[in-house]
Amino acid sequence: MMNILVVNCGSSSIKYQFIEAETNTRLAKGLVERIGMSGAVLTNTRHDDDTIKLTGEILDHGMAIEYVLAVLLSKNHGVIKDKSEIHAVGHRVVHGAEDFAGSVLITDAVLQSLRDNIELAPLHNPHNIRGIVACRQHLPEVPQVGVFDTAFHQSMEPGAFLYGIPYVFYKKYKIRRYGFHGTSHFFVSNRMAEILGKSIQDLRIITCHLGNGCSMAAVKYGQSIDTSMGFTPLEGLLMGTRSGDLDPQLILYIMGKEGLSLAEATTLLNKHSGLMGISGVSSDMREIEEEADKGHDRSKIAFNMFCYRVTKYIGGYTAAMGGVDAIVFTGGIGENSTKVREAVCGQLAFMGVNFDAALNNSGPKERLITSEGSPTVVGIVPTNEELVIALDTMAIVNGQVPPSMRNMKKNHVLDPVE
Repeated sequence: MMNILVVNCGSSSIKYQFIEAETNTRLAKGLVERIGMSGAVLTNTRHDDDTIKLTGEILDHGMAIEYVLAVLLSKNHGVIKDKSEIHAVGHRVVHGAEDFAGSVLITDAVLQSLRDNIELAPLHNPHNIRGIVACRQHLPEVPQVGVFDTAFHQSMEPGAFLYGIPYVFYKKYKIRRYGFHGTSHFFVSNRMAEILGKSIQDLRIITCHLGNGCSMAAVKYGQSIDTSMGFTPLEGLLMGTRSGDLDPQLILYIMGKEGLSLAEATTLLNKHSGLMGISGVSSDMREIEEEADKGHDRSKIAFNMFCYRVTKYIGGYTAAMGGVDAIVFTGGIGENSTKVREAVCGQLAFMGVNFDAALNNSGPKERLITSEGSPTVVGIVPTNEELVIALDTMAIVNGQVPPSMRNMKKNHVLDPVE
């Protein structure tokens, strides 16, 4: 059996899972919070629901990984007896740019490439790198694998990923649409194919990853041909605090009127916009729905804007793929908001969605919400990005093609301009 430690590092947190990859069994999961701040906390839950919470000074990511390993090795709360039982570490890495169209074994050259691409993901990649360095420090003999949020979308054609700006900026600065949440879109599209008992290579699927951050993807015969997030995770759908699509001249206009610096404008679009900016109440869809039910007008507008944009993208992706066989909802909102799913699916009868309100409102977490025989099937599939990372890591360590790359036909990178 191969045990994989899956690590997802943020600026002041580390989410982790310890997975027996061959049986898809999660042995433990946990979260380290407030790294580098007072009152840092590590919460670990074992497969039998045994939970321990530790507090203390966790100064950096290296110390956080040391805490994680200590818990996994704990006599009373752990799941292994020796570090040698950790066979590989799989890291979630947000941005692989055009360098990585799939998961890779992390070498010094790969690590340098990640550092070179920091400017493309300054809010995420530095923390991902810290996690890699920390695991190398504490598990020096254990292979490390990077699994990239952007990789699944590297199959997009130039017509989908280029922007309508001078081509020289693509060549000089790699300005293009990259897309994110790739492991999630890969997992839920493939899981939907399994649910339907069909090959993903025969299906056109629209995946809706709706949470505080939201993105959608058009997955045609197993390939991502388009996705809503772009050069950064700001583009696309209305999100918790992100604006999503807007006229680029708009922000220049506001910067002039308000005298905003570049940093202030970035904060405005990423932290104070979206559901929060429209409603003035919350970035949380649950609270938006509650306030809308009480008659709060701006919350109603925020809810309707959100659902309208999801519906509009579904229409666009259906056209891009020449039809659609299945639509998948995942993420915190996608999995839990019956009202969002109803509002979106209620507009899709014209394209063969026979929405079933009873199925939408109840049932197991993973389920279809269209009636039997619906020409276009709609379902809910809880995402499992950690499992994707674990399985890709196991495959790479064993010298095999990772599952997330088996349907990848081409990485579209354009030749330099002469």
